[in-house]
Amino acid sequence: MMTFKTKIKTLCSAFALAGALFSCTDVENLEIQTPYTYSDQYYENLRAYKASDHQISFMWFADYTSSHSLGIRFMGLPDSLDICSLWGGVPNPKDYPLVYEEMRFCQRVKGMRFTYVTIPNTNDDWAKDFMALPEEERIPAIGDYFLSIIYDNELDGIDLDYEISGCWLHGANFVKLIEYLGQYIGPKGKDSSKLLIVDGWPIDGGYEYLSYFIAQAYSSYGASDLQNRYNQVAAHGLPPERYIVTENMGDYYATGGTPFTEVDGNVESILGGQLYSLEGMARWNPTQGKKGGFGAFYGQRDYNNTPPYKYFRLGIQCQNPAVK
Repeated sequence: MMTFKTKIKTLCSAFALAGALFSCTDVENLEIQTPYTYSDQYYENLRAYKASDHQISFMWFADYTSSHSLGIRFMGLPDSLDICSLWGGVPNPKDYPLVYEEMRFCQRVKGMRFTYVTIPNTNDDWAKDFMALPEEERIPAIGDYFLSIIYDNELDGIDLDYEISGCWLHGANFVKLIEYLGQYIGPKGKDSSKLLIVDGWPIDGGYEYLSYFIAQAYSSYGASDLQNRYNQVAAHGLPPERYIVTENMGDYYATGGTPFTEVDGNVESILGGQLYSLEGMARWNPTQGKKGGFGAFYGQRDYNNTPPYKYFRLGIQCQNPAVK
């Protein structure tokens, strides 16, 4: 068991190393930045960590096709990131060969998992052909379409952003889609190695088919708020180890979230000063047991801090302290 001082020392060492590895190049340097590489043993240990029983880290990541900066490249992500949800779309190897190669390196060598993410609103253009089908054929057709995206692109699963209303797939039909997909992927599927994730609003059922349910707990004020959010889905049978809480780092990258109060009233960060929500989420667990993990939307903006990914790395360390 690490002491508080040991944790601080470990964190400071990690931050110093991160700063050294990702220090800025010359101003206005137009050359592509070269990511730091490690030994085969380092990567073997990293993959073993990813395969171990631990609370995971998750990030919605975007903009990776628009810049040479490591801040929005896959190789610039924290190595300990478990799941990267492709908010910027699936990179095309023909149009973005470097981006594609980096994604495959992170997937193969770093053990990072990549998911296709979509807001499946059937009022949008992608669903026109499916909605023209007889109603009883729509769920299998839509489900097969999503499965083909996963397997054709050699991805690790799908992340369905359930923030849809006023469309055919809302409510009971969305649960039917989860039940259909759950026959093939997720913990009850034929291929349980593929992730079946839902984020956004709580759903009315189908939780037993999910690898994870992800709460967009943006601007959360504290442990009581997170507990109330979890209780809503726990009532439908979702175990705590499949529950992930996330903050919007697109809005809060400068501070690491909003002021956060822990269950015992603590408001102090492990580094001293105010405790903010991303760190608070990483440290929090529901009363029912250990959560599945923590994460961030638009996490790439945390790269702008010193060291890069300051708050996300702190969250990983708080959630899974390094063992000496």
